Parts: sequence; structure tokens; C-alpha cells
Amino acid sequence: MSRNWREQGRWAIGATAALIMTVVALSAGQSADFVRGKDVFERRCGGCHGLDNDKEGPRLRTVFGRVSGSVSTFKYSDAVKNAHITWNAELIDKWLTDPEKLIPDNDMAFHVQKADERRDVIAYLKELAGK
Repeated sequence: MSRNWREQGRWAIGATAALIMTVVALSAGQSADFVRGKDVFERRCGGCHGLDNDKEGPRLRTVFGRVSGSVSTFKYSDAVKNAHITWNAELIDKWLTDPEKLIPDNDMAFHVQKADERRDVIAYLKELAGK
């Protein structure tokens, strides 16, 4: 019986180590965060974009799954209107990284340099859109 207890003890130690490694990996900022995304959106994006109203940029609450240039109340550049892309996480990340590279001759002269901030803003917008 002592062998069985030793085997169970080894299993418990291994399981505990795996759990600790998982918690450390998640807390290291590897995953997107809705709350951080809301903060980044308000600080970095909110000056030009509203969630439910157009400002200097179009409203963004429903950007996921929306075709570029399709908010009828906003005046887009011809480049964005003619891009005909459907916004998803990958394309929003590319857009926030370098808007000019994704859609040349657009009117957005801003980018989000930090990958973790882009990831968090995308998580925030995705959650708001219910996607």
C-alpha cells in the first residue's frame, strides 16, 4: 500500500506543478483581457471613436463582422469604402498595427504599437459585439 500512496503523491505533485505553470502563463499577459481592452480603448481610441456614435472615426461597437466602409452615417475615405473587407480579429490586428499597410490611402493616421494592447482592444470590441 505504501507504493500506492507514493504514486498518488507523485501524481498530486505533478498535477499541482502543471496547475501552477498554467496560472503563471496566464498571468504573464499571454491572453487578451476585456477590462484592459476597455481601458486601452478609452485612452487610445475613444478620442476619435465612439462605441455607438460616429466621431472623427466610425462607431465601433459592431465592428466585428461588419464590412469596411459600411456605416451609412460616416464619411469614409474611398480606400476604406472600396476595400470590401469584413472585420475580424486578424484584420483588426493588422489595421491597428499599420492601417496604411492594410488599406493604403486611408484617413487613419494612428496605430497601436504594442501587441498586448491590440489584443486587449480586440477582445473588448469582440465581447461588445457578442462574437
